[in-house]
Amino acid sequence: MTRRLSNATLSQFPSTVAVPRYDRSKVRTGIVHLGIGAFHRAHQAVYTDDVLEHDPSWGIVAASLRSPDTQDALAPQDGLYAVSVRSDGGELLRIVGSISRVILAPQEPDELMASLTDPKTRIVTLTVTEKGYCHDPATGDLDERHPDIIHDLAHQYRPKSAPGLIVEALRRRREAGIAPFTVLTCDNLPSNGRTVHRILSRYASLVDRDLGAFVAGEVACPSTMVDRIVPATTDDDRARIAAVLGVRDAWPVVTEPFTQWVIEDHFPQGRPAWEKAGAEFVTDVEPFEQMKLRLLNGSHSTLAYLGFLAGYETVSSAMGDPAFERLLRDMMDLEVTPTLHMPEGADLHSYKKALIERFKNPALKHRTGQIAMDGSQKLPQRLLGTIRDRLQAGGGIDRLALGVAAWMRYATGVDESGRAIDVRDPMVARLRSLADSAAGEPELLVHGLFGIREIFGDDLPANPAFTGPVKSALTQLFRDGARKTVAHYPVS
Repeated sequence: MTRRLSNATLSQFPSTVAVPRYDRSKVRTGIVHLGIGAFHRAHQAVYTDDVLEHDPSWGIVAASLRSPDTQDALAPQDGLYAVSVRSDGGELLRIVGSISRVILAPQEPDELMASLTDPKTRIVTLTVTEKGYCHDPATGDLDERHPDIIHDLAHQYRPKSAPGLIVEALRRRREAGIAPFTVLTCDNLPSNGRTVHRILSRYASLVDRDLGAFVAGEVACPSTMVDRIVPATTDDDRARIAAVLGVRDAWPVVTEPFTQWVIEDHFPQGRPAWEKAGAEFVTDVEPFEQMKLRLLNGSHSTLAYLGFLAGYETVSSAMGDPAFERLLRDMMDLEVTPTLHMPEGADLHSYKKALIERFKNPALKHRTGQIAMDGSQKLPQRLLGTIRDRLQAGGGIDRLALGVAAWMRYATGVDESGRAIDVRDPMVARLRSLADSAAGEPELLVHGLFGIREIFGDDLPANPAFTGPVKSALTQLFRDGARKTVAHYPVS
């Protein structure tokens, strides 16, 4: 099939395929998005697509900061792509048109900076993953020794990191008398808006003290909580969707029916009416953020590492093992929920029940190996914060500790059958060196990994209430393997 999805094909789809209900030629850019990927296209871009019919001033220009893949896929398609919502009940398709252009930042730096400094751009959104903020995951502060930060401070007019790009755009807007845009992060960082505000303010102060004060005092960074499971698109997905559309979509996205977006309502230059698309605006996102990070993301990571080691390729296949389901239910109920403090009316029981059903969704084919990526950046937010709260309260951490130990076992780069694991992590060289030095000895491996301060900080490695359960769990994983460990865990 050679014909591609494009503006010219929008009127040719079956009536079962939803298409934009607005005139794309009238859409103007109001948002620049940094880090375009599958999640943004299945989440924030969909919410925006839903409101453009009522206000066309909020179109999206998206930028890829590294890879040309998304630009190569979407540019010939006029920015259009299909979203497939899959469940046991079947598949629903819609065409999303909120992204007008994809810029490849390394090759088009002037075009990206022009979009960022355009007065019509009032919001900059981000999904650059945890590692994209060039910060220390253990503290949430800017990592001033990060290679990209060192580069950007030396070449501030040609930055390549997300903090560098944003601050340089804010500097130019300030010089031109243009109000600063709102920075809206949609990544899994604790207190993500406040964390990003701190990172940007510090970076700006390193460029210029007055600029740092301006960013700290004038730039709004609302916190958000985003929730939707978006597995990697496969060739089978492309073929199935093309058969329905009658044209080829180089990069559709596949997702689940569930979607949630909770946002602090602080947008000095205005915002889309995302609430009309189902977003929830609140005064304090943190309780919802903690709920999602700890219940969904923490469970997801634990399941991914243990499931991968046990030979389960997808989340749903791991959840088909009753022992894995029991482990996650007990972790959520006994160790995570006591650390949460939700506002009145929040229904944690229903949220946890829905999570289990979402994990079991066989239509998604969410690969454990995909979730396992970048563990050194995810662990502090997804598991270690919960562990710290549990330890402070004198509570047990057996299942949380098993999640940490499973990451350690995975990070050795060798699975239970002796085959190599493709560990994709910013610290992969350091992890591999420590694993090689440990030579399969759990005690040595734990000791070496606990020395990575950027992950574990100074407090956890010094606390026997943490190190003891992790060492015990890792020893059991090496001795018995993941399936047997999970089946009999925790050992009383």
